[in-house]
Amino acid sequence: MDIRFPRPSVTLGVVTVVLAATAAVVVTGAGSASAASVTFTPVADTYVQSDTASTNYGTSTQIVVDNSPVRRSFLRFTVSGVSGTVTSAKLRLRTISGNSGSDAGGTFRRMSNTTWSETGTTWNNQPTIDGATLGTVGAVSGNTWYEVDVTAAVTGNGTYSFGATSTSGDGAYYDTRESGADAPQLVVTTGTTTPPSGDPVFVGAGDIADSGSGDSATAALLDTISGTVFTTGDNVYDSGTASQFSNYYEPTWGRHKSRTRPSPGNHDYNTSGATGYYNYFGTSAGPSGRGYYSFDLGNWHIVSLNSNISMSAGSTQEQWLRADLAATSKPCTLAYWHHPLFTSSSNHAPSTSTRPLYQALYDYNADVVVWGHNHVYERFAPMNPSGGADASRGLRSFVAGMGGASHYGFGTIQPNSEARNSSAWGVLKFTLHSGSYDWQFVPVAGQTYSDSGTGNCH
Repeated sequence: MDIRFPRPSVTLGVVTVVLAATAAVVVTGAGSASAASVTFTPVADTYVQSDTASTNYGTSTQIVVDNSPVRRSFLRFTVSGVSGTVTSAKLRLRTISGNSGSDAGGTFRRMSNTTWSETGTTWNNQPTIDGATLGTVGAVSGNTWYEVDVTAAVTGNGTYSFGATSTSGDGAYYDTRESGADAPQLVVTTGTTTPPSGDPVFVGAGDIADSGSGDSATAALLDTISGTVFTTGDNVYDSGTASQFSNYYEPTWGRHKSRTRPSPGNHDYNTSGATGYYNYFGTSAGPSGRGYYSFDLGNWHIVSLNSNISMSAGSTQEQWLRADLAATSKPCTLAYWHHPLFTSSSNHAPSTSTRPLYQALYDYNADVVVWGHNHVYERFAPMNPSGGADASRGLRSFVAGMGGASHYGFGTIQPNSEARNSSAWGVLKFTLHSGSYDWQFVPVAGQTYSDSGTGNCH
């Protein structure tokens, strides 16, 4: 990959948790990648409490670790369908939204007992937490994901129990499997990280991380799709702060950061100068404070632009874009940024200030443009900069704002709009062939909307 810009843990504590999980969908991306991640959710989880010794909490929406009163948590996962050597296993838990946090998130150990009853376990008959310490979580805040490396315990298919305890009298509260998308996760990775062969895959979305369930679900999709990840802005809500990147983006899409080529959105710029965005992504986001850059994938030239700064004809960015497009020898071009020139969503009107960027791309026979900003999915037929249908030279455009934030709706449907959805989260996947491309809307688990097709380069 030729990038065209200058290259400029958790703390250990004491908690007992036992987990049981069911597997998430496993999907193989294009190419022959030899590494795969599978996300499992518990098949059982509960906690026990010393001063209510005969009470079972197996149907509770929270598990707790505490030392006053003493409360211990247990989770059990069933790992199945995994092949190859396990190279990483991460236990991920989310603190509940209605709690201010704790100075200690707990110490986690493996347990030999994998048959305890979720609905029958009490303080009086609790299983023993007898395994080695796997990790300890330090101070936690509410409504945030935390992760423990449990690779030492998870060796392949089988049933695994984890127990968590705490020495602090300030309890830590986590969501359970009854919490749906916020349920605990066991993310198991197998194989090597050898890059996939075949035509490059370019996959992503915008309007992503807001501490909700959508961002976790779309991140799980990326676990199963190889290739380069893009973002079309508003990477984290609501204000693009360093803490929001740490607490919302990092536990979800952040695990794909090393293969991500982002673009910024207006919410990223709610922090002055988008410093949270630039500091988090580093050189992957282009020169700090500029936010536009380009790179090559196979036979394709890819351009990431910044719709939060001047885009007028003759502006620094527009002139850079024209020079960049003139310099590339690649026959196919895809560009992406945040604010859409064409959209049918009722929330944000078309951003006509972006037209000079689209005009430059059109002048240099670019093929595809992708946006975010409106929290929907929409595909337009190839169009010229004025929005007229243009099958010979027009760019096919997509609004891909379905990365995890709450959905918007549609208003007046604009000319040449060919596909729309305002209810499914997902990612937009491109397979970039030498003279053509395939696109596919990939929905999150439990949703069925689909859109796919093929286009040729100009």
